[in-house]
Amino acid sequence: MRWFLALLAAGFSLTAAQFTRDQAERRASCLDTCLRERPNPELQREEVLALERETVRAIQLKSPAFFNRVYSEDFTGVSSRGEAINKRALLTALQAPDVTYESFTASQINIRLYRDTAVATSLWSIRSVLKGQAVNGQMLVTHVYIYGSSGYQAVSSQTTLLPPYVSLPL
Repeated sequence: MRWFLALLAAGFSLTAAQFTRDQAERRASCLDTCLRERPNPELQREEVLALERETVRAIQLKSPAFFNRVYSEDFTGVSSRGEAINKRALLTALQAPDVTYESFTASQINIRLYRDTAVATSLWSIRSVLKGQAVNGQMLVTHVYIYGSSGYQAVSSQTTLLPPYVSLPL
């Protein structure tokens, strides 16, 4: 019985030591995050603005390289048709052979920074040809970016089609 109690006490002390060590590591990580020098907010804003402009250009050119570089692997979003999409579905829609974009612009771009997160909202204006028919439309778009070691990565988006409602692939 004493042997069992000694083992139990040793187990508790090892668990408590591990818990204390984990707690100390978490605290040090938290302090490092809070005290780390932040990039210049204006430079961050410019980076996100450039990404927003590059996004519409990449869509117009149907260039998957941009999305593979900037959109995270676990990207999730909502298309203009209200469908949940991931990165793979976005790339598939981007490569749709029955649509060509004559003009694709982003305007009214507004960027808000929250520590390592940026939220960008904009108005997309589109002139395209879909299955031989001229299609024009506008969408309100929200992108959420997370700042990491390789810069900002898009992790989420929401696209809302504005009236008149026309079917667009994105």
